[in-house]
Amino acid sequence: MDPLAQNIGRPGRGTPLVPGMALAIEPMITLGTSATRELPDQWTVGTADGSLAAHWEHTVAILDDGPWVLTAEDGGRAELAARGIELSATAVLSS
Repeated sequence: MDPLAQNIGRPGRGTPLVPGMALAIEPMITLGTSATRELPDQWTVGTADGSLAAHWEHTVAILDDGPWVLTAEDGGRAELAARGIELSATAVLSS
């Protein structure tokens, strides 16, 4: 879906993150090169050189007062705090 926000790039460049956006952050760490290929199902991505890779995802909502990591049990509070970023006060967390 538009806008396309790349997983790679330099900080402060690219698509600005604005309130109302929800995005999936999907890093893939590979043992080989960074080159990837899309498989015939047009969904699955693998390494171009066939090396092993690890992939995971977090979904983040950008709210008026900050981010909310929807897929993190604590809403991202611990990791964001370690980086000096406040979790949105709107985030609803389970105890």
